[in-house]
Parts: sequence; structure tokens; C-alpha cells
Amino acid sequence: MSEFSRGNIVLARVAMALLLLLLNVSSAWAQSSAAAQTDTPATITTDSSIKPLAGIPGLPAMTVTTQADGSQDYTVSLQILAIMTALTLLPSLLMMMTSFTRIIIVFSILRQALGLQQSPSNQILVGLALFLTMFIMTPVFTAVNETALQPYINEEITSSEAITRTAVPFHKFMLAQTRESDLELFMRIAESPPVDTAEDVPFTILVPAFVTSELKTAFQIGFIIFIPFLVIDIVVASVLMAMGMMMLSPLIISLPFKIMLFVLVDGWAMIIGTLAASFAI
Repeated sequence: MSEFSRGNIVLARVAMALLLLLLNVSSAWAQSSAAAQTDTPATITTDSSIKPLAGIPGLPAMTVTTQADGSQDYTVSLQILAIMTALTLLPSLLMMMTSFTRIIIVFSILRQALGLQQSPSNQILVGLALFLTMFIMTPVFTAVNETALQPYINEEITSSEAITRTAVPFHKFMLAQTRESDLELFMRIAESPPVDTAEDVPFTILVPAFVTSELKTAFQIGFIIFIPFLVIDIVVASVLMAMGMMMLSPLIISLPFKIMLFVLVDGWAMIIGTLAASFAI
């Protein structure tokens, strides 16, 4: 018998054992549930908290507590469920509410200006943009940790108050990077009433205005980066045409000169330093 056949037999036995184990566990759980239902009658409480019925399996302590001011506080089970649901929005929040958008666009334009299609790769650029985003957003994350996360872990504030405190540093950061013209544009589109201070701008208006400003700033930086490499391409193309070498691609000749120029001026340190300094916090 071959090794492949033996492996299939072993896998089949393991699968059969797991199936039998699952059936045994299911039958035992069903018997215990039936016994619990016959021994203990189901009761429904009338207080404001939501409690599972006796004898019915479910998550314990799934309650909603109403505070004196009318706000509601949720137990850990419901909070974990909300957090797991919010994780699906994490990539969008990372791109739309941090410095990630500006950084990754500038890196992409830089690679295009150098004439490199696959180097650095997309994984390297995204990784570098993520770590640079963490470096730039450190004051914001620190403020969130001190004002919202730690008091919530120590049970000094409720979950709703923690969310409110978390939004304040992000609101301040995005507001500092957003142009007034973009804010006015989206407030006019949404027909939003005027606000007394900039801190009163809602997130529904601030987030699209922030993204629009980030796109404009990223393309402005990318345009400035593109100019010296474009000059090298024009000079190389003119020299090749003067020498009658019109069939030779100027990109092949200009690429070593652009890489040499970028290395001589310490381009990566210059670009990364400029991006980090462009965020006013």
C-alpha cells in the first residue's frame, strides 16, 4: 500500500472519530437541556435588565443597564460582540481617519516617478506606510489611552463615555489637517446648519472633508517629487534624439540616473521626514 493511500485511511479514521465525538457531545447537551427544562421552569423577569430564560442555553449576563442620566451601559458580552462587529470597519477607519492615505499615495507616486513598476513591492510600501502612520498617530493614540481606554479598563467610566472620549483626539487631529474650503463644501452639500466652533463639526462632515484634503495634499507633494525625475527623462530623451538613437527607450537610460540622484540626496529619509513633518498636530 502506498504512503498516499495510508494517509487517506488515517484521515478518514480521524474524521470518523471527530464525527462520533461531535454526535456524543450534541446528544449529551440535548439531554442536559431537556433535563434542565423539566426540572426548572422557565421564568421571565420584569426588571429593566435582559436576562436569559432558565434552562435555555445562551450567553449569560447579556444585560443593558439604564443610567440615571438616561444613557445605557452594556455588559461585557454585548461589548465584545460590538467590538467584533466593528473590526470589519477597521481597514476603512485606518485609511479614512489617519495619515495613511497621504503616505501611501505619495509612496505610489514616488515609485511611478522613479520608473519602477514592482520595486519596492506593494507589501513593502503598505508596511512602511503603516509603521509611519503609527509613528505620526502616536500622540493621538496616547491621548485615547490616557483619557478613554485606561479609565474604562479601571471601570471609572462607562462604554458610551469611553467612545465619546475616544472620538475627541481623532476629531482634533483630522480637523487640524482639513481645509476650511473642504469643510464648507460638505456642509453646503449636506445643508448642515452653521456651527459655533470648529469642534462642533460632526464626523459625518469632517471625515469626507478630511479625506478630500488628504488627497489634495498628497497629490501636491507627489507633483513636487515628480518634477526632478521628469527633468531627467526630458534630458535623456533629448540626448538620445540628438544622437539619432530614437529606437532606444529613454526610460532604460534614465532609470539608473534617477536612482543615483535619489540615493545621493538620501531620498527616503527626505520623503519620510517631509511626510512626518507635514502633519500639524
